[in-house]
Amino acid sequence: MKPLKFYLITDTHYFKNDIGAYGEEYERFMDFEQKCFAETQNINDAVFDWLAKADDADILLIAGDLTFNGEKESHRAFTARLRDFREKTGKRVYVVTAGHDFNDKPFGFNENGRFNPEGTKFSELYDYYREFGYDDAIEFNREHLSYVAQLSEDVRLLVICNDIDGQKHITYDDEFLGWIEAQAKKAQADGQMMIAMEHYPVLAGQPVLALIGDARQAESQKLIDTLADNGVHLIFTGHMHNQSINVVETAQGNKFYDVCTGCTIGRPAYIRRVTIEDEKTVKIESIPTPDFEWDKGDLTGEEYLKRQFERMIRTLLNAMKDNPDRFMGKLHIKNTPATKKLITFAGKRLNKLTVGGAARLLCVRVDPSIRKNSFTELAIDLARNTFEGNQPFTEDTPEGEALLKVFRRLKPFVKTLKGSQGETLDFVETMKHTIGNYGIDDYNATLNL
Repeated sequence: MKPLKFYLITDTHYFKNDIGAYGEEYERFMDFEQKCFAETQNINDAVFDWLAKADDADILLIAGDLTFNGEKESHRAFTARLRDFREKTGKRVYVVTAGHDFNDKPFGFNENGRFNPEGTKFSELYDYYREFGYDDAIEFNREHLSYVAQLSEDVRLLVICNDIDGQKHITYDDEFLGWIEAQAKKAQADGQMMIAMEHYPVLAGQPVLALIGDARQAESQKLIDTLADNGVHLIFTGHMHNQSINVVETAQGNKFYDVCTGCTIGRPAYIRRVTIEDEKTVKIESIPTPDFEWDKGDLTGEEYLKRQFERMIRTLLNAMKDNPDRFMGKLHIKNTPATKKLITFAGKRLNKLTVGGAARLLCVRVDPSIRKNSFTELAIDLARNTFEGNQPFTEDTPEGEALLKVFRRLKPFVKTLKGSQGETLDFVETMKHTIGNYGIDDYNATLNL
């Protein structure tokens, strides 16, 4: 087969800026946001300008959450941007829609506070995006806005949407899984290599994310088995705004890779360049989102996105002691007087605690080089690393060694750890592989299918 190269981005969350994203209430909202909001139009413009000049590939895949929250004006502006990109470059664009693309009550902000611009229904997405995958599909499932595209003479793309009219993040029923299986088998019968794209990851980006129901496709093992056991060994995903590459093997011994890419408009922000060298070898490369026009002070675009990410984490930690009601509301914790008192106490202690002090509380010794380090800063690093991938705190680092001692100390108190899909997780191993990457490089790797 001939090698094939394409680019992939995800979670563009395009927001037409003149809808309104400013004011005091906007700033309070942004205290808890990982991604940017007002800046998204500028960031996307920079990305598409960069992609327009990338003449080594003529295909672009976009893995969902195309708009910020389904604003009709954002869809109109984003599809116009895609159309302009396609007409000026001749590149083909294939998209999948996702939960942020249809909403009865999207929102913006102005000097009067929060307001609701016109939203978009799921049934309207077909007309907006039909020219970016649906119209030239060789197979199309209208109910699920899912399709098969012929990328080259030898490679087909299976695009799967896990929303339907009126429902988001659905569990695939037997009928739709049957449709997916039929497309995979047809590709095999036609001598075609098939890859897939869905918005939701099917493998947890980091082990700890397996505890969060919204972090994976519902009943993901069914989809993995359906794809991998019928010749589809690679899927590209988004949603979790994290950078990761993971692999599993089905009961029948077939490999399955999930390449999840960070969002376009929040750290970690990356573009994937994918080269299918042959039916068994795929090369993944990562390019940082280019710098963009905005009043960023003296910061680069990458530093600006990092500051917004850390703003979210610091606000959460500070809210424990300063505004426990808001903290509990954001994390959906039941608000009781006892819980509020406990969170306030913990927040006050955490914000003053050193790594050495935390270790002493758990009767754990840590390397002298990190004893005086801020525990809060370590917590921020851990949160950010979970999303950025290539987590640095392996067991041969002072931080990794100390954290593993803590996890082992806590294990007797964690009787059971259940994943969101019912699987039993080993507490220490889950945390070990969350704080340190012992597997595939999350940015640049050659996958052996």
